[in-house]
Amino acid sequence: MMAPPAAQCAWGLLLTFAFYMGSCCTDSASTLPHHNYCIIGAGPSGLQMAYFLQRAGRDYVVFERSHAAGSFFALYPRHRKLISINKRHTGKSNSEFNLRHDWNSLLSHDSRLLFRHYSHDFFPEADTMVRYLEDFASMLELRVQYNTAIIHVRLERDSRAWNGHYFILTDHNSQNYRCSLLLVATGTWVPNVINFPGSEYVEGYESVSINPEDFAGQSVLILGRGNSAFETAENILGVTNFIHMVSRSRVRLSWATHYVGDLRAINNGLLDTYQLKSLDGLLEGDLEDLAIVKDKKGKLHITLKFYLENSNSSAGAESITLPQDELDNFATRAPYDRVIRCLGWKFDFSIYNRSLRLMPGKGNKKKYPLIKPSYESRGTRGLFVLGTASHSIDFRKSAGGFIHGFRYTTHAVHRLLEHRHHGVPWPSSVYPITQLTNSIIKRVNEASGLYQMFSVLGDIILLRENATAFEYLEEYPVGILAELELHTGRKAHNGLFVVIMEYGKNFSGADKDVFYYNRAVGEAQHAWQSNFLHPVIYYYKQLPTVREMRLRPPDWPLPRPDAVHHIVEDFLTDWTAPNAHILPLRRFLENCLDTDLRSFFAESCFLFALTHQKLPPFCQQGYMRMQGLVGNERLRHHAVEAGLLEDHTVMHFTDELLGGQRGSRDQLLKDHVIPGSPLHYLVTTKDEL
Repeated sequence: MMAPPAAQCAWGLLLTFAFYMGSCCTDSASTLPHHNYCIIGAGPSGLQMAYFLQRAGRDYVVFERSHAAGSFFALYPRHRKLISINKRHTGKSNSEFNLRHDWNSLLSHDSRLLFRHYSHDFFPEADTMVRYLEDFASMLELRVQYNTAIIHVRLERDSRAWNGHYFILTDHNSQNYRCSLLLVATGTWVPNVINFPGSEYVEGYESVSINPEDFAGQSVLILGRGNSAFETAENILGVTNFIHMVSRSRVRLSWATHYVGDLRAINNGLLDTYQLKSLDGLLEGDLEDLAIVKDKKGKLHITLKFYLENSNSSAGAESITLPQDELDNFATRAPYDRVIRCLGWKFDFSIYNRSLRLMPGKGNKKKYPLIKPSYESRGTRGLFVLGTASHSIDFRKSAGGFIHGFRYTTHAVHRLLEHRHHGVPWPSSVYPITQLTNSIIKRVNEASGLYQMFSVLGDIILLRENATAFEYLEEYPVGILAELELHTGRKAHNGLFVVIMEYGKNFSGADKDVFYYNRAVGEAQHAWQSNFLHPVIYYYKQLPTVREMRLRPPDWPLPRPDAVHHIVEDFLTDWTAPNAHILPLRRFLENCLDTDLRSFFAESCFLFALTHQKLPPFCQQGYMRMQGLVGNERLRHHAVEAGLLEDHTVMHFTDELLGGQRGSRDQLLKDHVIPGSPLHYLVTTKDEL
């Protein structure tokens, strides 16, 4: 039965409207501003990732809610003194080594953007950091969209997207953006707040006065025991009656725990006045059990929740039972003029739709989002967390929550993304096996990423067939060692070494005397007992499995290896001593590879050739091929910089003029090598062979 004409007309109009609305929605979705990479936050980690993406020529944008980069440092720390060291002089000119002691610079190719050019202070001012980050963004022309606050993030399923979905970001002006991959670099900036009866009388670190005169003659209670709490106390220490600090845990000193986030010496003046009985003091207690009542004079009295259970909550302090009424030497029986909350910060989860499944961690890591050792969200593929907010990976272990640590983990994330989405393998260099010992020694003496992100980032050495050569990968996250082939595009069929830095297993801790008499180890045979930061080399005949990674011993960064070697700690962190450092390492490598890694003179190789069926690799790769040092571009460039060799581009040009004749080129090499240099000896010896 056909519908009446009027009904047909109505249905036609309805279908036309529906089609129009559908096409509008489709068109609007397809015309959204789109970027392959979206970064939320133009703080240090956001700018660092922007730099790597820009150098790689990728499509990206950085969204920053403020009008300038590094807005967090425009307010924090409140008393404007950073606790990240700015060591301008080390006695060395090696730029990679110097970054070990420069905790503020971001990584770039521009030497002008080293923090030592911005401040001479060992502990710089926060305003200097703001200026540095603004220059980093502007001088490198990073694509930052300022005054754009992202207030909501959701998923849009699409099989054509890189990860099976797009990220739809909405800003404060209701403008939407579509992103193939999301990089969260917002840090932790939401203040931790504990609610208890009377918490409305508490002032927050983020808003309390920083003028010491406002505290003159006052008694102050500080809730918290981190650097922000002690920084606040340090500011008013000389003008207050007394300062009490209360926290759930005992004070942890960074020099005792080796953790940069614990109390630093620059802020610990109150420890002196406490231990020298000058009125100030530290207390331990659960803050959630506290209660504060205010008397008619405006004084604040500290009590406990259970004292208020049977009392009138609106009554004043005079009619409420206080702990000192039953215990006349109760520690906090004296009233306070002010109570200040300094409990640190947490990650802002509020802008992320539930579809992203971005969940907080557990226990003391609940202030951070839950992520994998690859820094990718456990709930959503394609969502990576950078910077301070990624600190759950190495919380209270390494430096991943601070600039001098996350500049390297951000670089690692970029390399992971380059391989996943653009097919670019993890950068590596291939060397003959004779260079294995020297390559390791060079890295442990220079590498800043290994040094700062100890036990988290490691160098991977992949052995080639028959151990004739090796492939060297720098600063790979060891937490995903089992998935190395998947994440890097490199193969590990013939075994591998992992080079990392570690402290001693039982050295640090709040309850341990880290200055005890025999704290240092000086002899190679006791290297495994080294307490201070030192290199450790793990050898695996095959790549560890995911299960082995999961079942590794507690506090071990890696599963049990087939062999392990500790290079003994060194007071100068200079692991170049021939007998204490290099010789034991070479013997360890030789035992693992069942080969001889020594270097020989030509006459020794000649003797080996006459008396042995198998020559050492050095003789096979050098003497038997009529070579000294095995030449490569990197070696020549180093020789030019060191003044051992003139610019080799001149030689290439002359090669062309001479028609590439080998004899003419060798003669030219002799002419351009500086007399008396090691290369001069090698070149002249080469002809003698």
